[in-house]
Amino acid sequence: MKGLKAILGWLRGHVGWHTLGVVASLVIIGIAAVVLYEMLRNIHPAEVLDALTDTDPWRVALAALFVAAAYFTLTFYDWFALRTIGKPHVPYRTAALASFTSYSIGHNIGFSAFTGGTVRYRIYSAHGLGAVDVAKLCFVTGLTFWLGNIAMLGLGITVEPWAASAVDQLPAWINRLIGLGLLAGLAAYVVWVGLKPRRIGVGQGHWTVTLPGWKLTLLQICIGIIDLAFCAAAMYVLMPQTPYIDPIALGVVFISATLLGFASHAPGGLGVFDAAMLVALSQFETEALLGALLLLRLLYYVTPFALALIILGIREVLMSRRKRHIPPPAVSVDPLAEPPVLEPEAAEPAPRRVLNG
Repeated sequence: MKGLKAILGWLRGHVGWHTLGVVASLVIIGIAAVVLYEMLRNIHPAEVLDALTDTDPWRVALAALFVAAAYFTLTFYDWFALRTIGKPHVPYRTAALASFTSYSIGHNIGFSAFTGGTVRYRIYSAHGLGAVDVAKLCFVTGLTFWLGNIAMLGLGITVEPWAASAVDQLPAWINRLIGLGLLAGLAAYVVWVGLKPRRIGVGQGHWTVTLPGWKLTLLQICIGIIDLAFCAAAMYVLMPQTPYIDPIALGVVFISATLLGFASHAPGGLGVFDAAMLVALSQFETEALLGALLLLRLLYYVTPFALALIILGIREVLMSRRKRHIPPPAVSVDPLAEPPVLEPEAAEPAPRRVLNG
């Protein structure tokens, strides 16, 4: 432990956590690129196209419905966070707009904490929220995301540890222990926030966030679980019909691949998510599975991204027009006020009359 602490201290002092994060992201992306190249170099594009066109239209429509439900659930991330940070005056429609556009853009551009936060600030600043408020909101929404992931992954790995083994290459019994550990840690967190109000942050005032109590934390976990369940359901509907795969097993693989893509900070987890899915689901034909992944990207990433850009563009045009048509503030006149005293202007002296006699 002393040696590990010394190594961590040296890395923190000489390299920095930000640099380590960038290096870790590049390593993940590099490994994924190599895996994708090895798996896709013998792919026949015509077979992938056949897999896309052979998918039943009702399956695509049902997957689109699940994706829409997932994005609808995402709106409650912001709605919940606004009440947690003490900004309940912001209406739900604004929270829904900020949530949909920030997540759609953040998912596709990458580094969602920065890109999504920028979009949120642009929208919430019109309702009086500052940069610190938006930072708090992003923290609470991120907490909801991670609590939901821990709950889903813990339950899934505990029930189907073999599915996780296809991703992390660990024995099933170790994965089951990991799942139980995740659930135990989640339960300990719920108890911890339930004992007394917990604050985290810097200082004692503006830069602190009071964590939700145990009842609201359970609501937080439920929101995250519902969101992930809809996403996994969309993937399950688009999967090839043979061979059969258990929905829970697919959920474990899907969430694990999603977290790897999130850790890479690649736009939409591009390459990383796909490589993890192809490796873990090797029992499926590569062309058919690749077709399902492409359809999911079209529904979950490309379409919402285009809609978000259109919505934000329309909003900016309407706001600019509104600003141009706002009349200047009128000067109010108090009828009981005394009239202003005007200083007499200097006048030329009147001509003198000359009287004769």
